[in-house]
Amino acid sequence: MPTYYFDMKDGVPARDRSGLELLSDGAAIAHSKSLADKVRREKPKGHPDLRVVVIDESGREVHCERIYSDAT
Repeated sequence: MPTYYFDMKDGVPARDRSGLELLSDGAAIAHSKSLADKVRREKPKGHPDLRVVVIDESGREVHCERIYSDAT
């Protein structure tokens, strides 16, 4: 199974060093949406551009999930 990394970005990225083995890009995207939902519930202050960026094991960006919509 491929390994995917879930970096948190708000300007400077916080790198995910361990990654997670998942079956497909689709599974990684679903996981990023779940992570974003968890962060939304925690309501971190001072990070209006926060997002989860999914990177595959080759270094390709697979998906970018915004934590807050433009309306938030």
